[in-house]
Amino acid sequence: MSLIQFGGAGFDHAGTFVFRNVTFTLSRGERWGVVGRNGSGKTTMFRLATGAWQPTEGNVTRASGLRIAVLDQHRAFEGAVSVWDAVAAPFASLLVLERSLGEQADALAHDASAAALAKYDEDLHRFEREGGYTFRARVDAVLEGLGFNAERAHVQAVEQLSGGERGRAGLARQLVAPADVFLLDEPTNHLDLETTRWLEEYLPTAGVTLMAISHDRAFLDRVADHILHFEACTAFAYDAGYAAFVEQRAERRLSDQRSYDQQQRRISAEEDYIRRNIAGQNSRQAKGRRTRLARLPRLSAPPGEDDVMALRLEARERGGDQVVVFEDVRLEIGGRVLLDDFSARVRRSERVGLVGPNGTGKSTLLRTIDGERETAAGVIRVGESIRVAHYRQDLAQVPAEKTLFNAIHELRPLWDRGKVQGHLGRFGFSGEEVQRVAGTLSGGEQARLALALIVLEGANLLLFDEPTNHLDIESIETLEDALSAYDGTVILVSHDRALLRALTTRTWSLRDARIEDYPGSFEEWEGMDSARSRRARAHAAEADAEARLRGRAQGRRAAEAQKRTTSDVRSARRELQDAETRVHGLEARVEELTAQLHDEGMYGTAEGALEAARIQTELESLRLEVEAAYARWAAATEDLERVSRAS
Repeated sequence: MSLIQFGGAGFDHAGTFVFRNVTFTLSRGERWGVVGRNGSGKTTMFRLATGAWQPTEGNVTRASGLRIAVLDQHRAFEGAVSVWDAVAAPFASLLVLERSLGEQADALAHDASAAALAKYDEDLHRFEREGGYTFRARVDAVLEGLGFNAERAHVQAVEQLSGGERGRAGLARQLVAPADVFLLDEPTNHLDLETTRWLEEYLPTAGVTLMAISHDRAFLDRVADHILHFEACTAFAYDAGYAAFVEQRAERRLSDQRSYDQQQRRISAEEDYIRRNIAGQNSRQAKGRRTRLARLPRLSAPPGEDDVMALRLEARERGGDQVVVFEDVRLEIGGRVLLDDFSARVRRSERVGLVGPNGTGKSTLLRTIDGERETAAGVIRVGESIRVAHYRQDLAQVPAEKTLFNAIHELRPLWDRGKVQGHLGRFGFSGEEVQRVAGTLSGGEQARLALALIVLEGANLLLFDEPTNHLDIESIETLEDALSAYDGTVILVSHDRALLRALTTRTWSLRDARIEDYPGSFEEWEGMDSARSRRARAHAAEADAEARLRGRAQGRRAAEAQKRTTSDVRSARRELQDAETRVHGLEARVEELTAQLHDEGMYGTAEGALEAARIQTELESLRLEVEAAYARWAAATEDLERVSRAS
């Protein structure tokens, strides 16, 4: 079933087309990855898909009543106090209805009229129909999957969340929303490796229909079954996952290049014929060819590598074999230990991948290597011949107050204007753009400028902290190629698994203030860690199963004990009741016989005297039975108290 359809859609902004002639259909159950360079129109396409904007040309149609959940890059939680409230916001009407049902149930105790019962019944059916009995479990499950404690989320304040936590909360809110289509803009931003893995497993099994703008190639490869690639002022749809898309894109570009070259040769031949014959005896034919040539639809040159960032990283000096030495290193921030008792040696040409959950101290470790921070204990020694270049996650190395031209010229004062502009041109900045102030650049533009600055340093140790955060896929591929060809040493912090798999020769996993130093690539470590996680889950499942079995056994024993106790109580109560009945019966007989003995008429005859003697004998015997009955009553009372306390 078609949910969203683009038919030759285009969008014009300030007289310039962002894209034109975009045609594709999103059907139920499909998962589309949306890729392309920054500024190519991916976010604009989302706005057209939701109906927030209208196409300048062509059309965009949506299924009637279509519900769309949009995750953008700016997360806001207006009115929410707790994290749970923020994530459960799509169910605000259900929460109101839930409270109303509680109030109605209380009111029915006083007003059970037909109207009140009818309203309660109608609201109860609506509550069930809209998922009122399942949405809480759904919210809790997604919160847990994205790294939150579902129970604590009820009291955890939204205003105290970090930027990364706000990103995860925003993603959780969209994933729980009752929607037909999910539009996700960079969903893996701010997610650590473990949480990204959960999301990759969740989306294909949740049966959702989605479009995800992402530069995370590993995520796209796991999740997407279609790719929409924005390129050359349009978009191309591929009925393929990411890996197959890369191959098909290369084949399409090659085919387009051949068609373009063939047409250019034909045009050149026709123009040559026209020049040679326009004034000769074949003038009529030449004029006819000129007319046909003017009407010929011209193919555009396919996008090549000329407009891709040209990045080449070189180490000016070879440097020593021991690049960085760590001896019993301890890192702290505000009394919190980030790393403890770490010793290691990084050797020349190693490519170390540093991974771990967000907030564990990876960026702090890079800053300490660069000399920006002091260790709490131990030492970090950087070799004397080692020159360090540091790409910071927050892009703080970009001089925000300077123009792009001055930022480069100050590092290369002997370069003339042409060389400075040529260098900036290799990173996508041309013409008057070189006079822009760096602080006005977008995140992707600042990332490219940061790389342009690093190239000039000629460092033999590169510290990269999440370099792919603001780069598009083509730029990431260029960075990957440059780092692969680099002959220096790299310590790389990244959540981009494709980049880590392609580059690393050694892996550091930072968790719980300890670094696991794995002497192999990230891909090898990932396989080992996944196997370890599976074993841990299996052990946890076994332990949980054993606990459930123990619980059931304890429950059975408790039930049996309770059953025995209940039986004992019933027996004790019957015994007490029997004792009481026996006492009351004996006392009644004693009273009856005593009354007979007090009858003076009984003693006037010989027979009466004999009867009195018999009664007296019986009475003496009854008094002994009464004493025994009272003893039994007392014992039964104590026994009942004992078994009652045991229950």
